[in-house]
Amino acid sequence: MVVITGHQGMSDDNSKNTLIVIEGPTAVGKTAFAVALAKMLNTSVISADSRQFYKELKIGTAKPSVEEMEGVHHLLLGHLSIHDYYNVSRFEQEVLTLLPALFAENQYVILAGGSGLYIDAVCNGIDDFPDPDPELRSYLKGLLRDEGIEKLQNLLFKHDPEYYRSVDLMNPVRLQRALEVVLSTGKPYSELRAGQPKVRDFNIVKIGLNLPREVLFARIARRVDKMMDDGLLEEVRSLLPFRHLTALNTVGYKELFDYLDGNITLPQAVENIKTNTRRYAKRQLTWLRRDPEVKWVEPDHVQELQAYLADQ
Repeated sequence: MVVITGHQGMSDDNSKNTLIVIEGPTAVGKTAFAVALAKMLNTSVISADSRQFYKELKIGTAKPSVEEMEGVHHLLLGHLSIHDYYNVSRFEQEVLTLLPALFAENQYVILAGGSGLYIDAVCNGIDDFPDPDPELRSYLKGLLRDEGIEKLQNLLFKHDPEYYRSVDLMNPVRLQRALEVVLSTGKPYSELRAGQPKVRDFNIVKIGLNLPREVLFARIARRVDKMMDDGLLEEVRSLLPFRHLTALNTVGYKELFDYLDGNITLPQAVENIKTNTRRYAKRQLTWLRRDPEVKWVEPDHVQELQAYLADQ
């Protein structure tokens, strides 16, 4: 039987309200697991996949289809445009605003996705950092555009090596945000994030999904091939005018932009997507394994989880 522990919120009145967090690397099966659990519990799923927030990014982000959602109510899925400004603090506030009404209908709510920083913000809170200076933001965007993501990585390593070792180094949004805070405050981002977790008035149970590496990597390869069959190249081609936007500097899109630029062949672009997705999955696992509250299960253990929750 799967043994799961969570941490207790501060309010006795809400002691039965539980946020079930479903985490894990890309392609491990989080969507199917969350949908199956939500159907068992008759509850909703809040997306915590920062790439699936954008309505224009469908195929390349593996956004669940209507069929895959199986009638389960999903929130914060495709609710933004790639032109919208969004950050982890806004996500935290949106989720905390949604939860009271959801808990009024069901003692369980599911938060599912692979964006660790966004999940951490909901579970532990995020510090109120200063709003970015527009000129500084413009400067960093210019560095990214003109010198590439490696320039931002090197700057972050120089100013905050601790955060450099834990952040998703291929995520320009997180790199820019950390550099905005570092350069505007003169203090390391990791230091400012090291405050005490905020107390939530609901219980939190964290479930990490994982598979043997060879199985996970095979799933990644199959999913990339399916994306291509489903029209990923055409989706990327339609987004060419907006390739400068931060939301599009992500795995699955940048490799095909490279192909459309004539720099590599299409087979090489597809292979690069698979390679970069495997690397992303490894970084996700590294992030998750630092959290002792995460209890690891395989994606086909939904029934055991339901049995555990029923006993509480």
